[in-house]
Amino acid sequence: MALLALIAGQDVEPVEGSDGTDGRWRIARRVAPDRIISTVDPDARHAHKTVSRRQDGFKAHLAIEPDTGIITGCALTKASGLDRDGLPVSEARTGLDLLADEAAPMTVLADSAYGSGEFRAELAERGHADRVNPAPTRAAMPGGFTVDDFTVDPVAGTATCPNGLTRTISRAGYATFGAACTNCPLRARCTRSRTGKSLKVRPHDALQRAARRAARDPDWQAEYRQHRPMAERSIAWLVRGNRKVRYRGVINNDHWLRHRAAALNLRRLLALGLNRHHATWTLA
Repeated sequence: MALLALIAGQDVEPVEGSDGTDGRWRIARRVAPDRIISTVDPDARHAHKTVSRRQDGFKAHLAIEPDTGIITGCALTKASGLDRDGLPVSEARTGLDLLADEAAPMTVLADSAYGSGEFRAELAERGHADRVNPAPTRAAMPGGFTVDDFTVDPVAGTATCPNGLTRTISRAGYATFGAACTNCPLRARCTRSRTGKSLKVRPHDALQRAARRAARDPDWQAEYRQHRPMAERSIAWLVRGNRKVRYRGVINNDHWLRHRAAALNLRRLLALGLNRHHATWTLA
């Protein structure tokens, strides 16, 4: 009964000026935090593989040794919302957990889902080499400027637009150009806002800019392309015939994921020449 009440109540809100006791409710104009989508599996959540492609269920995370395809760590989490510790589900935090047992610094390759500023900062602090693919920057309109067309000075706390106007970054992280955009000859490529451009400068902005610059280097791209195929192949082995989870809840499905990863590792080791010789396992 409590679960049904929660699911029914998370998508409605009292009509403006009402407290709900008079029976006046409307469809909520916001998405409930950690929104439950199933009465069968309350841990299942919506996830977006792309902007237009939505999936329901969970997310599996793998750490893979790219030369052999051996899975060195794995974890299954909710697709979104809050984890068991009450913290927002985060690819970055899960990725860091998978790296926690590594004794020596290494080169970390990952797709853009793990490319948050917090993840990059932690990689740098732990001495790992950052080869996380940065997410592409988006323009407000086709052919328009992106955040990389603005110059940010983190020391002075300023941002300069493509037309050369400089504004101070507020404590909330915004550089507001406002009325200066009214007669700007570049406005059509910069913003559609009637009140002018407002640039959001996120934490770790310098790290993200550096990562985007590094990813344009041919050597960086060659290294990423060299190791990505084996990682993608290991993921394909994992999901072959297993696009749908077999159990309910994070705990049971995480348990299943670890067993499947162990079985895949054994099969991979046999393919690499694992053999038993004089009571000792060896690789040919």
